[in-house]
Amino acid sequence: MAGRIEDYAIIGDMQSAALVGRDGSIDWLCLPRFDSPACFASLLGDDRHGHWRIAPPAALGQASRAYQGETLILQTQWQTAAGTARVIDFMPRRDEAAPALVRIVEGVRGTVELDCVLRVRFGYGQVVPWARRIDGSINAVAGPDSIWLSTPVRLAGRDMEHRGTFTVTAGQRIPFVLTWVESHHGQPDTCDAGVVLEETRQYWADWVSRCTYQGRYRDAVIRSLITLKALTYEPTGAIVAAATTSLPEDVGGTRNWDYRYCWLRDATITLEALLRTGYTDEADAWRQWLCRAIAGDPADVQIMYGVAGERRLAEWEAEWLPGYEGSVPVRIGNAAVNQRQLDVYGEVIDALALARRSGIPADRHAWSLQRALLDFLEKHWSEPDEGLWEVRGPRRHFVHSKVMAWVAFDRAAEAVAGGLPGPAARWYRLRDQIHREITQQGYNRERGAFTQYYGADTLDASVLLMAGVGFLPPDDPRLVCTVDAIARELTTGGLVRRYQLSADGRSAVDGLPGSEGAFLACSFWLADALQAIGRYDEAVGLFERLLGLRNDLGLLSEEYDPRYRRLVGNMPQAFSHMPLIQAALNLDNHDGHHRRRPAGRAPR
Repeated sequence: MAGRIEDYAIIGDMQSAALVGRDGSIDWLCLPRFDSPACFASLLGDDRHGHWRIAPPAALGQASRAYQGETLILQTQWQTAAGTARVIDFMPRRDEAAPALVRIVEGVRGTVELDCVLRVRFGYGQVVPWARRIDGSINAVAGPDSIWLSTPVRLAGRDMEHRGTFTVTAGQRIPFVLTWVESHHGQPDTCDAGVVLEETRQYWADWVSRCTYQGRYRDAVIRSLITLKALTYEPTGAIVAAATTSLPEDVGGTRNWDYRYCWLRDATITLEALLRTGYTDEADAWRQWLCRAIAGDPADVQIMYGVAGERRLAEWEAEWLPGYEGSVPVRIGNAAVNQRQLDVYGEVIDALALARRSGIPADRHAWSLQRALLDFLEKHWSEPDEGLWEVRGPRRHFVHSKVMAWVAFDRAAEAVAGGLPGPAARWYRLRDQIHREITQQGYNRERGAFTQYYGADTLDASVLLMAGVGFLPPDDPRLVCTVDAIARELTTGGLVRRYQLSADGRSAVDGLPGSEGAFLACSFWLADALQAIGRYDEAVGLFERLLGLRNDLGLLSEEYDPRYRRLVGNMPQAFSHMPLIQAALNLDNHDGHHRRRPAGRAPR
């Protein structure tokens, strides 16, 4: 059985990632990209579906683990009666080399016996490869995939896996190097484990040294930034939402989605987090990916894309996988790609406006593309959509979608004031028209709050973003009352749910059965909103409580389930770590110049 979601660490090479459990087992790895089929998929099933474990025999060792300083190099230390051993796991940057996963076993004290079990299963755990030994390496091949394992440890093939027991003594170092290549290529060059370990340490030291934030939450911010970097597809600059698919929002339920793609809704908050901490190169790469991905007919803009800008992300079910703790279906791809979410136009326009204000040069192509998006939005902003949360129920006039339409025309008019060509007067009129409509139809006077959609009496945590985007000044009584209502009615165990579910767990809005945990991004949004309206101590209290929900390595998944006191949803989740960074910087008032809307600025 897979471990608890919070039991996993991430290692990666900025093109793919692996999840390593406390028990020394790598239970998830997709190669060569984040969205490629997994060759280790026991995370969503059991040992039959592929894993790689290096650890003392069961029940003979106690483990402790940590990342080596401010890096993505994982170190697991095993204490046994006979001694202490250390397993170092990492993925070196590729450059022109084949993707590799390196495990180095070091003897620290005495003599320690360890087991190595390698079970490769291509195609998300379905395809058993043909294995053979060539020039001292183990080669597993099936269809287009080929994996090579080089190690001095003798592993014997048995029961469709390779297994061996070995010992390590103090001062000894034993490498394991697993490399993936396309099966029609020959044996790849094997990297020197010690050399690439030092290169990887130096890479992270250099990268972290560029961070400009030195405030009281620096450790949490650095770990979140490293996690975002780990989720970056380096060749294009894209950032995936998570490294996994189908880790459940409700354990045992059906709310299981594939998050190994890039969402436009993340655009501005990603740019803000990177720019405010000094990572302008990454911010520029993300902006360039964004412009390439959305290029074309504005009517065809999608809410998400593949890491290279792919548009077809058809959803299907891996029926042979029993799911994480029985949570089925296991979904590959994401049908939400076909939804209409009008808020993404505002996210894109806002992101590119933030980039310009932060000194990333504008270009005519990007501005022409934005004008085409604005022309489309002008014709369609008044229509219903599926909204930020990708509901699989009927389309509605979601308040957050309308607010982001307001953002689009507000930022566009601001750009013209800054010297770019465009019909500023028309955009100002549209902006003001949308503002009036939202305040008239999105605000429920009886409830004393902005609601989820026009005419509703239900709440939605996404309206907490109103102050941050500048839709209302922080001291507006309607905004303050909305923050209070959400804090009072949408919290469970002090954490914020996305929206209200009925007593039976089914939402009339999203059309799905089952419950879900508190959405961590929403909880960070509440901390931000409390800070914005002047309730600093409450904001700090909530923020520091959220920090306490991270696992022992500082990682967060998508949600936290207070019922079972455990993390749920895909892991690690960029959309949890980005608002963590944002809230930390706001509480420390760090680099307000690169905020979406500078602090204290109210809309015109």
